[in-house]
Amino acid sequence: MSAIDDILADIPMDQLAAQLGVDEATAEQATRQAIPALLGGLQANAEDPAGAMSLAGALGDHPSDLIDGGVNLDQIDANDGEKIVGNIFGPNQDQVAQTLGGNLGGQAGGLIRRLLPILAPIVLAYLTKRITGQRQGGSQNPLDSILGGGATGSSNPLNDLLSSMLGGGPAGGRAAQSSGDPILDMLGGLLGAGRR
Repeated sequence: MSAIDDILADIPMDQLAAQLGVDEATAEQATRQAIPALLGGLQANAEDPAGAMSLAGALGDHPSDLIDGGVNLDQIDANDGEKIVGNIFGPNQDQVAQTLGGNLGGQAGGLIRRLLPILAPIVLAYLTKRITGQRQGGSQNPLDSILGGGATGSSNPLNDLLSSMLGGGPAGGRAAQSSGDPILDMLGGLLGAGRR
């Protein structure tokens, strides 16, 4: 199962659709556009050492219990989600939403703009679960190695994980260039505009 399907499986689509005021098919289609964009933006940020440290700190603040046993949308802090989206996309938030919305036809940019802050904490909780799940026995938490400055260049576990989730190999290249994902290719340089 792909990371996107894995995240989708934890989201109660009927509740999400009701919250957004759309039907379930539209909510799922929009979510399938938004998750790769969030992951791609996170990866673009993680390629920068300061961005990787900032992301590791954010993951430390977003434990995986948000998604354990399925997501309860009532537990999502929309203000927190707004901050995460701002950190990922910087001043390009609206442009990213409009670009993704264009794929859905009509005026779906507003829908994506409302959806991103809901999904951002879910994506971070999922990443936390994946990263902490990679620990073997007593080995160091990968987040600790990033925060401690131990992750540089190709030994950045966050970048490797995000790249593999987006369908690329571990490490190497910007997500938008190496993913082969049309959403990421289309967003191109808009991703990771909030890095630092």
